[in-house]
Order: sequence, then structure tokens, then C-alpha cells
Amino acid sequence: MTIKEHHHVYDVLIIGSGAAGLTAALRLPQNLSVAVVSKTELMSGSTPWAQGGVAAVTEASDSFEKHIDDTMQAGAGLCKPERVAQVVQQAPEMISWLVSQGVKFDHELEAAVKSFHLTQEGGHSHRRILHAADATGQAVGSALAAAVNARPNITILTNKIAVDVLRTADNRGRPHKRIQRCNGMYLYDMPSHRVETCLARFTLLASGGASKVYLYTSNPDGSTGDGVAIGWRSGARVANMEFNQFHPTCLYHPDAKSFLITEAVRGEGGLLLRPDGSRFMPQHHELAELAPRDIVARAIDHEMKRLGADCMFLDISHKPTAFIKEHFPTVYQRCLSFGIDMTKSPIPVVPAAHYTCGGLVTDEHARTTVDGLYAAGEVASTGLHGANRMASNSLLECFVFGSACADHIGATIAAGQAPDVSGIQVIPWDESQVTDSDEDVVIAHNWDELRRTMWNYVGIVRTDKRLQRAQHRIALLQQEIHEYYSQYRISSDLLELRNLATVAELIVHSALFRRESRGLHYTLDYPKRSIRTYDTILQPPSLNPFAEYF
Repeated sequence: MTIKEHHHVYDVLIIGSGAAGLTAALRLPQNLSVAVVSKTELMSGSTPWAQGGVAAVTEASDSFEKHIDDTMQAGAGLCKPERVAQVVQQAPEMISWLVSQGVKFDHELEAAVKSFHLTQEGGHSHRRILHAADATGQAVGSALAAAVNARPNITILTNKIAVDVLRTADNRGRPHKRIQRCNGMYLYDMPSHRVETCLARFTLLASGGASKVYLYTSNPDGSTGDGVAIGWRSGARVANMEFNQFHPTCLYHPDAKSFLITEAVRGEGGLLLRPDGSRFMPQHHELAELAPRDIVARAIDHEMKRLGADCMFLDISHKPTAFIKEHFPTVYQRCLSFGIDMTKSPIPVVPAAHYTCGGLVTDEHARTTVDGLYAAGEVASTGLHGANRMASNSLLECFVFGSACADHIGATIAAGQAPDVSGIQVIPWDESQVTDSDEDVVIAHNWDELRRTMWNYVGIVRTDKRLQRAQHRIALLQQEIHEYYSQYRISSDLLELRNLATVAELIVHSALFRRESRGLHYTLDYPKRSIRTYDTILQPPSLNPFAEYF
């Protein structure tokens, strides 16, 4: 198969249409052909769900050193200082760029000099969170999507899912045993139910996290770990998958689906209460409600289990009604739709899987360990978050590494060092040995069983016995999924299930290797933090059957 027979050919292929992917697309040179792949329409990923904001030093009373120190403290000793400094120091530039793209952050209304309205969130020692009310992600996503749509060199490929890195052929036309380089992707087109091939000189995975691996999550349905699984299968290293952040305060209501109550509610004075109305956070941490998310999530989980309660409560009704409606219009309206008036009564909340801190190992340019393959955003393990992500650093990370990726690709192409993909032969997608499935119920059952297994055995509090049970069951599920994948034509549900099973395996392996409690990984078998610090680095069996620990 030659280049002329491919459906799509681009300089840069971007998998994912959230903050990281759109930032990269916009910051790439406009003489390059760029494709952005989205599972559904633009604005369908996690970015629009981000309520809090973007952390950045913008006041003289704050400093890079303070932001760096806060991030390092939250990361429980596993942050890479050079990556933290890279992100924090580039934050002001990223804010200026976002404003130039049309993002409208809130400003102080009564200030003599126009300045950003800043809020504070858990783990931050200073007010440094820029926001657009409580819908910052929506404001950012809308502005970037509009800018992307206005660029003639950017093509939006909607309703497509990345399947795997293209397999190339050797000089005798046979498939290489290993991925030699990432030269593009197989893409599953949902409307036509066909797999297309897409050649690209460079590919960026910006497909988001994997929180749908858990039964309860604050994430949208597309957060199925596609990028991590695809990267792993292509031979990329994966790091620190045991660190899964559970958002402490998701709305607890039988009709509510994955709606989180922003961290800023606690930042502005919201109090966590037991069902009897008493506070409990002062007993768990000196920062009380402003403690890092992992501590707050474990405290809520502990109180729920201790009391046999279905939920805890978050109360900000002591603040003026006008203040609540102005600062939290989205939360207010959503709660009101379920009959909860947060200006008069507390909000019922529970923890839910929220953010994947581990991912594909990347460097300062967002390069993975596979040539030609980059990763940015939640799919990547950059070294910024360490063992625990600090609030509002994640959007900032998307902008910084989306930009870093674009800069590096642009410079590589300008220097004449980019490969020519025109002579590459790839293995076409073969459906000659498969049939249409008549048992899709199997996929639904495996979806449910996998997510319940992860919630019950690999959740907020872990033990070796629980992890081993999960490992055994996941192995059986993977065998069933592999057989199904080999025998039937693929579907979006099957692809996502396959990716989630891979991610679940990586999470459990990583958790079993970490014999300590650190950050987001808490195990009853090893409740103390080890003196030694190390990242859990997994290397794909295609390269080396052993994991490495640094």
C-alpha cells in the first residue's frame, strides 16, 4: 500500500480535541497540514468539564518559587523539579496567549487597575487561580475550538477513534515485528464502521485520561485511556499509573451523572460536614477543607465507611446568596435542577475517580519513548504531578506541553530533519477473517465487571489481597476481550473496552510494585511512606519483559 492509497495524509496528526490537542494545533506553523481527531464533536472531552481554573503567578505578592514549592509538596516527593519549573515559569506566557485567543477570564470589578480575579484551591498557598466563573474549561475550550475552526491548515476529523499505531512492512512486504516508528494511526470511523489509515510525519496523543476505568467518575464517557493503551501497545514506556486522583466532592444524587462540585467551593469557605452537621476535616489535616485532594478524598471515604453513610455534605450556605450565584453559577443551577439550593442547604457529595496522574513517559518536548510519537495532557506522565496533582495545574500542563510539542515539531521540520513518509508501506487493515457480532451484550457485561472490579479492589484504599484479586479477574477479562476482538468486527465500545482493560492491568501492576503509601496511592499493607523515592516505570513486553524502577 503506497501513500496514494491512504485516506488521510498530514504533516501532524493529533489524537484528541481538548486543551492539549487544540493548543498544539494552533501553535504549529500554519504552513503545515494538521489533523485533529475527535471521538465525537469538538468540545466533547474533559476540558469543558473543568470548573476550577488555570494556576499561574500573576501578582507581585506571589512568586514562581511559591508555586513550585506548592506543587512539589502536593506531589509527595515524586515531582521532577525541572518539569515543575518549566510549567510554572511558562504560565504567564500561556495566560497571555490564551487571552489573545479569546479566553475571557474573570477580572476584579472594583479594582482601580484592571486585574484578574484570583481564587484559591486546595494545596495552593496563594490566590493564583485564574477562572471564568466556575466554567473555565468551557470558556477555554470554546475559544480554542473557534480559533481552530478558523485555521485553513487544520482539518477536524470527527466521530473517529484511534485504534493503534500503523504497522509498517519490511522490504519483503511482511509486517515488522515491532513498531519501528510512529508514522500515523489506524482510525475507526464510527458512521461508516470502517477502519481508515492515516499517515503522518508526527503524531500527538492528546486523548485525555482513563477515569472511566472506575465505576464512579467525574469524567465524560470518552475518558477511556485510549492514548495510554495505544502508546503501550506501540512500545512506549508508562509511568506511575497507580496514582489515580479521586475528586473529593462529586454531587451525590440518583439522577446526577458525574457532576463534580468545584474545588473552589471549599477555597471560598465551603465546609465539609457529617450527616449530623459536624465538621470532620480539622481532625484529618491541619489545612482542613483546603488540604490536598487525596487527603480530603480519603477523609470523606473514611467517614462514610465509619458511619455507614451514603455521602457527606459540602456547605457554603453561610455565604451571601449573591456571592454564591456570582461565583458558582454552573454548580448552583445544576444543584437546583436536582432540588438542592446550595444558598440554603448543604450539597450531598461523594468521591469519584477524577484524574489519571500517570501515563506515557515524556520529556520536555512531550516526546514519548517511541520515535515520532508525542503525548500531552492527561495521557502523559511529564513529572509535573508526581504522586498527586495539585488543583488547576492540569489545564496549565496542557498548554505548556501542547506548545512544547508544537515548537519541537515545527523546529524539526524547519531543520529538514523530519522523515518523508511518502515511501512507507503500511499493513492495511484486514477484516477478511472476522464477522459481525451477534453478542454485543458480552461487551456491556465486561464493561460493567471491569469497572466494578477496579472500584471495589483498586480504589481509594488498597491492599495486596484486593489488588491480586483484581489482577486475576482482569487477566480473565482480557482473554475474553482478545478473543472477541479477534473474531468480530470492531466497534467503538469494543475499542474502548479493550483500552480500559489494558489501563486497568497497568494500574494494578503499578500499584502492586509500590510497597508504600504515597500521595494518591494508599495501601493498608504499607501505610507509611518509604524513605526511598522512585517512579514506577513499566516497559512494554515487546521491548523488555521486565519493569524498571527508578
